Amino acid sequence: MPKKTVGDQELALLQHIDEAGPSTVGEVAAAFGEPRGLARSTVLTMMERLRAKSFLKRSQPGGGAYRYAPTTQQDEVVRSAIGSFVEKTLQGSVSPFVAWMSERKHVSADELAELEALVANLQSKHKAR
Repeated sequence: MPKKTVGDQELALLQHIDEAGPSTVGEVAAAFGEPRGLARSTVLTMMERLRAKSFLKRSQPGGGAYRYAPTTQQDEVVRSAIGSFVEKTLQGSVSPFVAWMSERKHVSADELAELEALVANLQSKHKAR
């Protein structure tokens, strides 16, 4: 079975719920959907799709409105989305992404240190083969 993926808008919605905590459709429609011009029904559809993909779960505490919460750590969702982008859009090559990174006007010292650590990790794995 292919791995379930999320689109840009779905990823943004997941990030919103991750930051806001368990939320109702109404809360998400007001805080996330309205600023983006999304109708409540569109937000509900997105949330139900994410639930069908197992990225969200819903509960009904005290018999009130359903509250939706993420089922997966945010970094796992982002990693999966990046993996899907690299495989589908870049045909599995990270070189275009690295070239894009090298052209960015600003890379913080923390980002640069993180990138250097990742490259060092890749190099050690490559040597171990």
